[in-house]
Amino acid sequence: MMTVMQPAEWARHDAVWIGFPSHADLWLDDLAPAQAEVVAFARAVHAGGKGERVILVAADETAGAAARALAGDFADVVVEPFGDIWLRDTAAILLGDGSARDFRFNGWGGKYDLQGDDDIGLRLAARRAIAATSCDWVLEGGAIDGDGTGLVVTTEQCLLNPNRNPALTKTEIETRLRDDLGFTRVLWLGDGLVNDHTDGHVDNLARFVGTNLLALPEAAEDDPNGEIFAEARRCAAAAGVEIVSLPSPGRVLRDDEIVPASYMNFYIGNAAVVVPLYGAANDTAAVAAIAALFPERETVGLRADHILTGGGSFHCISQQLPG
Repeated sequence: MMTVMQPAEWARHDAVWIGFPSHADLWLDDLAPAQAEVVAFARAVHAGGKGERVILVAADETAGAAARALAGDFADVVVEPFGDIWLRDTAAILLGDGSARDFRFNGWGGKYDLQGDDDIGLRLAARRAIAATSCDWVLEGGAIDGDGTGLVVTTEQCLLNPNRNPALTKTEIETRLRDDLGFTRVLWLGDGLVNDHTDGHVDNLARFVGTNLLALPEAAEDDPNGEIFAEARRCAAAAGVEIVSLPSPGRVLRDDEIVPASYMNFYIGNAAVVVPLYGAANDTAAVAAIAALFPERETVGLRADHILTGGGSFHCISQQLPG
């Protein structure tokens, strides 16, 4: 039986992969602004050399040149073809012993079948001579979050969705989480955020910020996710998991449609915690609340409006390499 597992995100990192927006046909007018937001995020993670090594991953040489021009010498830039930047879901997941697990990726249930996304994880691992084992079931990194002790949180909306692994039962998925990633206890929440095309990734809803300590949003006025947050609290409390409340950005609209904006999509780096902001009333309060949870790190809030047009934020575009 496996004795190693995916470390908690606050454990030390050797490096981090960060996807760099590369395809004009996907990003349209948001390409250059999204590139600037990604580099600002990467710079905050690097933290003037106090943070982990930053590896920007571009899909082609043109994007690679743009990444180098924006980042200068604080980040490494590698070129590997991919469909889009959501490396949390497509890159391999590293365990505490330095090995990795690479899962099948089916475009979030067949929604976005983009060339290069199915094997980017193995190619990035090979670049660093990381031994990556291929796991024959669909799992995206944004669908799970662990506390480093064997406890993992996920949502039924995603992991039990018939568009992922229709032949697997809930018990079989729990077994695979144990065998492949070392998770021995699963906290099942219900649904994820409204209009989240990932079918409820947990890293937009709930994040571990300590051992058995789960951060959950407190609904804002007119929050489209109020009932979802309340149900998540009931599930966590029933499982004996301690809860800490964080603000929610509330109802965030783009082109008159509700978008899955979330402060929970923060990234925990060695020196900095980087929080996505959206110009919402609770932006400042969210940064302060998250800073209180990580007093030994600097907490930085950065706008992520243009990245969000692609469907995610800072946590979605990054995958840490434990060190």
